[in-house]
Amino acid sequence: MARPDLNLLLALDVLLDEGSVVGAARRMHLSPPAMSRTLSRIREELGDPVFVQVGRKLVPTAKALAMREQVRLVVEQASRVFASGAEVDLRSLDRRFNVRATDEFVTVHLGRLLDAMAREMPRAMLRFSPEEDDVDEEALRSGRIDLFISASRKLRPEIRVQSLFTTTFVGVARADHPIFDGEIAAESLTRWEHINVSRRGKAVGPIDAALDAQGLRRHVALVVPSPYSALFTLQDSDLLLPLPRLLARSALAAGLRIRLFELPMPLETVLLTQAWHPRHDEDPAHRWLRHTIHALCSEDQTPAAAHAAP
Repeated sequence: MARPDLNLLLALDVLLDEGSVVGAARRMHLSPPAMSRTLSRIREELGDPVFVQVGRKLVPTAKALAMREQVRLVVEQASRVFASGAEVDLRSLDRRFNVRATDEFVTVHLGRLLDAMAREMPRAMLRFSPEEDDVDEEALRSGRIDLFISASRKLRPEIRVQSLFTTTFVGVARADHPIFDGEIAAESLTRWEHINVSRRGKAVGPIDAALDAQGLRRHVALVVPSPYSALFTLQDSDLLLPLPRLLARSALAAGLRIRLFELPMPLETVLLTQAWHPRHDEDPAHRWLRHTIHALCSEDQTPAAAHAAP
């Protein structure tokens, strides 16, 4: 059996990332005709067209989509083999990270993370992956995601986990909502309908358990996958929205016509963590990403920031 041409694997990785022969040629410092010939060789080796023409665009085939993350992982592992024992120049490193993260992290910390990347690892790219139904450690083990930022949860012992910051929930309503006309008690929350934010479509959360303990029940009229759509929806309605405190304060600072209030029942403080597979422990680029994220989160996790009023 002939040995595979690993240069074709590298070219396939770039093609799948760019979705364009011209874009891939530019990244690999080749002419478009040379890149087209490389694609022809890849098609011959795989026995698959890899891309099909749809209008003016190239669309990856089902086989190409299925192998995309496997190809990316193999190329990155090979790059680390050749980089071992040598000083890695992060500024010249062409690297992609698949990250699954909470909306609170994205809203509060992503801007500063991108600033740090622009200074220290400018050719890197973050690709935020949507939440899926797979088990999170399986996504980390398979390489589909490189970093998982979420509320603390039980993961397998081999998965590395690091604490980032804690958060609590507050209530959010439009600025002139009638709930602010009097004292806000637990019973007050049941007079108006609620929005629940859940990427998996869940209509219940910790607030429901706290209300149930007092013999109360709220009505969730709307479930949305993103807090941003929820925030814009409640500005023209009487809906109420529980949100993590830092995310809610960021929305208020952005000028939305909203008002925050303390929820009138005790809710547990939520710990946010980052998790990764141990294969990335000594990877300089991944280590830089983890350390930078931890430093950014630590800056905001002061007693004043953690317990500030709404």
